[in-house]
Amino acid sequence: MRKLEKAEIVQELQERIGRSQFNILADFTGLKVEEITRLRRQVREVDGELRVVKNTLLSRAAGGDTPMASLSSQFVGPNAVTFSYGDPVALAKVLIKFAQEKPQFKLKAGVLSGQVLTAQEVDALSKLPDREVLLAQFLGVLQGVPTALVTVLAGVIRNLLNVLVALKDKKAESEPAAASPALEATVASEEPAATEAPEAPEAPAAAESGSEETPAE
Repeated sequence: MRKLEKAEIVQELQERIGRSQFNILADFTGLKVEEITRLRRQVREVDGELRVVKNTLLSRAAGGDTPMASLSSQFVGPNAVTFSYGDPVALAKVLIKFAQEKPQFKLKAGVLSGQVLTAQEVDALSKLPDREVLLAQFLGVLQGVPTALVTVLAGVIRNLLNVLVALKDKKAESEPAAASPALEATVASEEPAATEAPEAPEAPAAAESGSEETPAE
């Protein structure tokens, strides 16, 4: 293979690695050409791509900070690389089903959005509902949100009003009630008018002596 051809293959792999969300490495030793061809077709049906790549070229393409760099320890032996451009769960289902039918096809590891997955974790991923089912479940949850939210908000407002009423009643009990002006006027009109004390009679003048002194002659 010429150097230019290798560079082109590396560039194509880098483009696919950057575009895919889910990559899986598998050992395809013992599989026939027609079996690999059938698997490629099944992978394309779920918006994926399967490539048989030499490890030297894969190491160059997946080097640096690419998502597949964490799988470099698995770049040994025959490797088939799967790229997922759609639903990762759908791709995992296809690969797990094929591996069950053809035990020669052995999943080695995968990387999903930067997270490394073992073969067992890829198997667990395949048991999840498809994207359409998950979306339907999510929409069902969203439809129930408005009613639930209104109920919660109504309960919060009701509790707040109860607290305010209780505080108002407590404050009213702790402060003496002020008499209204009308009540004060009624009480004032029913009180007897104050009477002035009678003036004390003037003391009578001192009684004059019955006999006047006769001036001495």
